[in-house]
Amino acid sequence: MRVVVALGGNALLRRGQAMSAENQRANVRVAASALAPIAREHELVIAHGNGPQVGLLALQGSAYTAVEVYPLDVLDAQTQGQIGYMIEQELGNELPEDKALATLLTMIEVDPADPAFQDPTKPIGPQYTKDDADRLAGEKGWVFKPDGDSYRRVVPSPKPKRIFELRPVRTLLEQGAVVLCAGGGGIPVMYTDEAAPAGKRLAGVEAVIDKDFASALLAAELGADALLIATDVDAVYHGWGTPDQRAIRRVNPEAIEGSDFAAGSMGPKVHAACQFASVSGRFAAVGTLADVEGMLQGTAGTIFSSDTDGVEYAAPVGSTTGAS
Repeated sequence: MRVVVALGGNALLRRGQAMSAENQRANVRVAASALAPIAREHELVIAHGNGPQVGLLALQGSAYTAVEVYPLDVLDAQTQGQIGYMIEQELGNELPEDKALATLLTMIEVDPADPAFQDPTKPIGPQYTKDDADRLAGEKGWVFKPDGDSYRRVVPSPKPKRIFELRPVRTLLEQGAVVLCAGGGGIPVMYTDEAAPAGKRLAGVEAVIDKDFASALLAAELGADALLIATDVDAVYHGWGTPDQRAIRRVNPEAIEGSDFAAGSMGPKVHAACQFASVSGRFAAVGTLADVEGMLQGTAGTIFSSDTDGVEYAAPVGSTTGAS
């Protein structure tokens, strides 16, 4: 099977942890242990988040005032290499010595007309007071929105349109390599009207592509048999956080696509899983990293498949009657 796994940010840095290299490496080691069995048996492509890493680089860069902080597309490229290095090393420690691993810097085209550019929503970087946010908005042209009692910079989150490195990804897979690509949702780029020797000029964009949407596009374009979205909850829940919450065991994409899930957390995962399952005719799953093998086997997480009728819920805790 050809499998695409999208690692959530918690696989690299858990909530509340210091953003140290040691903490990230320890978490990557756990992720590598979970992914190694799949890499031994199947073709494996790994995508991942990079939000904390980009935020840290931006903070570090702001301390050096001789030049402007590097733009987001450059920071994305830096973190793809940094995170890819750690995953390659730790996964390589789990696999036979002759198993090839490769990290690809991955550019993803976005549309200049995407509505996201008119309404930035993706928070990045630290929290600021209103005075500091107003000052930075004036100095740098950044957009800020409230985040609790503070403010955070927000940038557009356009939909991924085209992945430039698909051919080398396919070539590496055919040669038996585990491929790491589309990290952080890919490096956002777009064509400009400026002339270039080969036609239009490609340029980086101050934006963040959602990692789950990028992974769904990657899986569909590669003809993957499964898309596994690893996060920090064991399934998708209806009524999350309420006394009536219910874990969804299996679901037809058409039965859930219009449902309301949190835009900043589970929403993109649900919509990306629906998108892949609908377009490809294959299945997607959302669950924990520890359950990634079970997700592939269809025994853990929430399975999105057009072969399912409606929504099947997991049995309530303590029940022996099966899904309702």
